Amino acid sequence: MHGVEAMGPISAATDRLVVTVEALADADVGGTTLVPPWTRGHVITHVARATDSLCRLLTWARTGVETPQYASMDARAAEIEAGARRPVRALVADVVASAERFDRAVRALPDAAWGYEVRMRTGELRTPAALLPTRLRELEVHHVDLAAGYEFADVPPEAARWIIDDLFAAQRRRTGVAPLRIAASDSDLDLELGVGGPTVTGSQADLLGWLTGRTTGAGLTSSEPGPVPRAPYWI
Repeated sequence: MHGVEAMGPISAATDRLVVTVEALADADVGGTTLVPPWTRGHVITHVARATDSLCRLLTWARTGVETPQYASMDARAAEIEAGARRPVRALVADVVASAERFDRAVRALPDAAWGYEVRMRTGELRTPAALLPTRLRELEVHHVDLAAGYEFADVPPEAARWIIDDLFAAQRRRTGVAPLRIAASDSDLDLELGVGGPTVTGSQADLLGWLTGRTTGAGLTSSEPGPVPRAPYWI
């Protein structure tokens, strides 16, 4: 998916996240997550601030004026910490408002900007079209991170596939990544990094959890003896 038409899955993922956050009590905001020491409040705030960071990159693509994703990593951490203890009502409003800003930023891009490369905080160059799966990944993976009832199995298969395809595309642009093949038992997903690596097999949902470092490979099998190998670092 490319361009504005890709906003459908992103908007749907936003709506699902909002439903989960709205169902939390204020006392739940400090609860543990899949990414300690972050609490639920940290994760939700991060989703909103990461959305704004992508808006800055889209502004860069639209104007041609370099606009860093974050002023610094310290500033990024301070933003997350500052918002982590807000009540649910404020967290929901932040997620919704930042999502609306992202939607407007995407729709404001002229045709020429879609092929303009900007640099993410990791140093990776991406076009706006390649930033869209990043936005979807943030929504879906961090939704699971909340440990509030949403699991990788709840991620729509087409969204999970888009995220996995994007993760592998990013790995192919890197050097020193160990060879690996993944094959889903419940879809036609079959991707390879390099040649000669082990084949890791399982459901698409379990593969997504493993590739994003949220699981150690439970439910997956490897073509090589022993446990499922560690997934390549994905960010």
